[in-house]
Amino acid sequence: MNIGEAARLSGVNAKAIRYYESIGLLPPAERTESGYRQYSQADIERLRLIGRARRLGFSIEDVRRLVHLFGSGEGGKGDVKSVVLHHVAEIDRKISELSSIRHSLMEMVNRSEHEDVEGELLERLGQTAVALGDGDRKRTPG
Repeated sequence: MNIGEAARLSGVNAKAIRYYESIGLLPPAERTESGYRQYSQADIERLRLIGRARRLGFSIEDVRRLVHLFGSGEGGKGDVKSVVLHHVAEIDRKISELSSIRHSLMEMVNRSEHEDVEGELLERLGQTAVALGDGDRKRTPG
C-alpha cells in the first residue's frame, strides 16, 4: 500500500512516516518501479505502535526501545514494563514541577495588592527569573 493508505490505516501522517523512516524507527519502505513507497501490514502495525507511543508522550529513544522489543520477540514483559515505568516516573516528575510552578504563580497573584497588579507581577516575575539564573543571559535592547 502507498504512503497515503499507510497513513490512513496507522493514524500517523505521511510526513511523520517519512521522518520515522529517516531516523530508523521504520525500515526503509519497498519502492515501486516509479519510486513510490510501498508499506506492508507489518509496517502498519509498527506505525500504530510508534504513533500511539508518541501520543502518550514517549521520547523517540523510548519509542526506539519499544519498537525493538516489539519487533524482536526477545523482549520480555519486564523490559517493556521498565520502559513504561520510566516514562511514568518522568510524567510524575513533570507533574510535580508544574504543580510547583503553579503554586509559585498563584502565590505571586495572591500577594499582589497594589493597583498596578500587572506591574507588580512583572516585577516579581523578574525577581524570580534572576533567582533562577535567567538574569545572567545577555539581553538584547528592546
